[in-house]
Amino acid sequence: MAEFTYNIVEELGVLSTGKSGWTKEVNMISWNGAVPKLDIRDWAPGHEKMGKGISLNEAEVEALKGLLVEK
Repeated sequence: MAEFTYNIVEELGVLSTGKSGWTKEVNMISWNGAVPKLDIRDWAPGHEKMGKGISLNEAEVEALKGLLVEK
C-alpha cells in the first residue's frame, strides 16, 4: 500500500461519538501536501487511527450544500 501523509489544518467539529470513543469528525485536511479538502471520517481518540471517510473539494462542498438546501 502506498504511503500517504495528512495534516489536519482545521478541526470544524464532531458529529457523533461512539461507545468505543471514536468520533465522526468534520475537518479540513491536507492530503500529501495538497490543497486542504473538507473531510468527514471516524477518528480514534488522539487522531492516532482513522476510519474510511470522504473528502470533498470546494466545488463538491458547494454542490452538496445545494442538494441539502433543496430537501
